[in-house]
Amino acid sequence: MGSPLHYFGIRHHGPGCARSLLRAFESLQPDCILVEGPPDAEGLLSFMAHADLRPPVAMLIHAGEDTGLAAFYPFAEFSPEWQALQWGVSRNLPVRFIDLPQSHRMAIEQAARAADEAEAAKAQEAPEAESGEPLGDDEQDEAPASSEEAPLQQIPDDPFDWLAHAAGYADGESWWNHMVEERGDGEDLFGAIAEAMTAVRAETPEDRRGPRAAKREQLREAFMRQSIREAVKAGHQRIAVVCGAWHVPALQGAATAKADAALLKGLPKLKVLATWVPWTYRHLTSASGYGAGIDSPGWYEHLWLQGQQVAGRSTGWLARVARLLREHDLDCSSAHLIEATRLADTLAALRERPAPGLPELDEAVRSVICMGEQAPLTLIRERLTVGDRMGQVPAEVPTVPLQRDIEQQQKSLRLKPEATARTLDLDLRQPNDLARSHLLHRLRLLDLPWGAPTAGQRSSRGTFHEVWQLQWQPEFALRIIEASRFGATVAHAATSRVMEQLAGESSLTALAEQVDTVLLADLPAAVQAVTRALEDRAALTGDAVQLIGAVPPLANVFRYGSVRQTDSALLSHVLDSLIVRGAIGLPIACGALDAEAAESLRTSLIAAHDAVRLRDGEETTAAWRGALRSIAFGESAAPLLRGVACRLLLDDAQIDSEGASQQLARNLSAGAPPTEAAAWLEGFLNRNAMVLLHDEAVWPLVDGWLSALGEEHFLQVLPLVRRSFADFSGADRRALGERAKRGATGATGGTAAVATAAADWDESRAVLALPLLRELLGVKA
Repeated sequence: MGSPLHYFGIRHHGPGCARSLLRAFESLQPDCILVEGPPDAEGLLSFMAHADLRPPVAMLIHAGEDTGLAAFYPFAEFSPEWQALQWGVSRNLPVRFIDLPQSHRMAIEQAARAADEAEAAKAQEAPEAESGEPLGDDEQDEAPASSEEAPLQQIPDDPFDWLAHAAGYADGESWWNHMVEERGDGEDLFGAIAEAMTAVRAETPEDRRGPRAAKREQLREAFMRQSIREAVKAGHQRIAVVCGAWHVPALQGAATAKADAALLKGLPKLKVLATWVPWTYRHLTSASGYGAGIDSPGWYEHLWLQGQQVAGRSTGWLARVARLLREHDLDCSSAHLIEATRLADTLAALRERPAPGLPELDEAVRSVICMGEQAPLTLIRERLTVGDRMGQVPAEVPTVPLQRDIEQQQKSLRLKPEATARTLDLDLRQPNDLARSHLLHRLRLLDLPWGAPTAGQRSSRGTFHEVWQLQWQPEFALRIIEASRFGATVAHAATSRVMEQLAGESSLTALAEQVDTVLLADLPAAVQAVTRALEDRAALTGDAVQLIGAVPPLANVFRYGSVRQTDSALLSHVLDSLIVRGAIGLPIACGALDAEAAESLRTSLIAAHDAVRLRDGEETTAAWRGALRSIAFGESAAPLLRGVACRLLLDDAQIDSEGASQQLARNLSAGAPPTEAAAWLEGFLNRNAMVLLHDEAVWPLVDGWLSALGEEHFLQVLPLVRRSFADFSGADRRALGERAKRGATGATGGTAAVATAAADWDESRAVLALPLLRELLGVKA
């Protein structure tokens, strides 16, 4: 009697393997199916027949006490393991997972992590080993453990590359695609795969990825062999073993049950939990960091859906390309498609391949349709080659209460999680949109950035509109589990997490920004807690820079609170206190600063000035302007900051043109060191040329100062002055050049400019434009 065991070595997410596996199953009619996967998740197989379980999905297994220990097992519709599970469950056959349970693997990883931390602590106490060799050198070749496990792990220095080179292919990916995934040969294919893997493993060192990884692989394969022996012992006659092609030689080897039992004896164990989570094609790719990832999930789906219709693969794919390009208003005619099909077929013939594959189709599209341009190909790769499909799981799968609350709010607010990025424009005057905004802000507080405010939205607060970029990520499922320790609802969890973070936060600016955040999230308890923490920290600090740094975010909340229907009155006392106390200490803080520190404080000073104007309180404005006068008219502050303070007072009409001219004359006098004068001028101009262009008193003073500099002093200040003028817009620089040109003709200052303009005036020509101007402005003659 022959062996009841039939081994099917597959590549994870391979449509050709999946198609060949189904053909082999129809021929074999197995009575038991063993799949390389986590036995901890066998309870999830009951959902395989559920209509709402739609791939791509993943089994998520995580430690009950430490959600940092987690593993994902993704499946697509074209994954061989998915098809094997569906085939067995639909026929009520025994279906088992046979890989080493994650309860053991995570316990081993936890112990290894603890050992590494202890060794690192020991290394800090004794930086150099007695032998002079680096500590932990035996671990340098080991790949870090991935949080995304899979029934088949890719191998560093992929042995498929060796086979590909022998067959004349550039890499293992293209060789495997043409030899396996674009075919469907039935059970014979798996015999050839097993033979190839046996030859490759014979030439591959067991510790190729380091001793720890080698030990892990030995444990996994020993457990698989023990599970296979149990199935044989149970009396099954036709046992199908579906596993990664790499493991087939080891599972068919001569290892004894006694040796495997000894290897597995005494393994540590943790309690783990398992559930189904949605997945996306983007997270199936190698580029996502997934160890068993593939390059082109969308193309593999196309191969799976086309089945054995080789002739229709090229035309079907190119038709999808044409539809995508036309949707984006890119030219793609029938003639393009005909020529692209011909070119792809020609390339396949030249390369001695039975039909065009993805490389031939990409080259044809680039040459014929895209005319060599890369941008359309990038679009095709994102939307078709990789794809934007996202799976779905039944509502009945095991979830934590926080997950159920999020799903309920998504449903009630009509916010469907999607894998593709999309823009959401909210009108905060509408209750449903306001509730959506609250949910998105609360999720961000839980480190679940499903939505991100657009750049324009972050800088524009006085509006009833809020614009978000939404994109759901599969890893959020694990983050939700991690966040569930804070509470069973989104509001409760977000509030608890904010309060936990308050204990370690000492920055006034960060606390002020947090006030804004919790107000946006509509968390009253968190608002009170953060405001109280901000007030307490502010009362204990005399750092004026910190005090004024906290003013801008609070001023925004105070000014625009009505837009979001929030009560910001409770912040007024804290805000006013910060402004007044910051103003008292600011003149001292502006002294004894180097250039870098002065530049940093300039940014904070201008932001705080804008915030004080936004607050528009009589007492706070008076205190702030008093501080600016002390800085501008004193001697102790850095020259850059004295110039900034003078300019701010001028802009607020607290000093007139004559007063500004006096300060210019004082700080740009012959007795002032040239570098300090240049720094003062940079602060006074404040990246804005308006005062030079339109104040008739300022131009001659600056012009006279520059003209009076000697060669040595001029060379010293030239970089500083050039930096000041470099921040002006192109139009301002042109206007300054024109004014300098007019001044060079003999006149100086604003009088010369006015005189030149008057001399060029032709009233008879100007009158000709009046009728048209009246018509445009609606003014009667």
